Amino acid sequence: MSSAGLAAVLSLIVPGVGQIYNGYFLRGLFWLIITPGFWIGTGGLLGWICHLIAAYTAYQKAEEKLAEDAIDG
Repeated sequence: MSSAGLAAVLSLIVPGVGQIYNGYFLRGLFWLIITPGFWIGTGGLLGWICHLIAAYTAYQKAEEKLAEDAIDG
């Protein structure tokens, strides 16, 4: 069972870790690679946006997983 809040915090600290925590390894790997690229490539401007998107998607995927687990029983 995964916690949506914990997934969001993990991805806010290190983008992609929340997705990996949720069980989405490739999605987490994507954020682990893309976010530093945006930090470096844009001088930090888009890095913050990637950080927030990674945290939001980790939260959303954890919520979806929790709802799916509740349905399955």
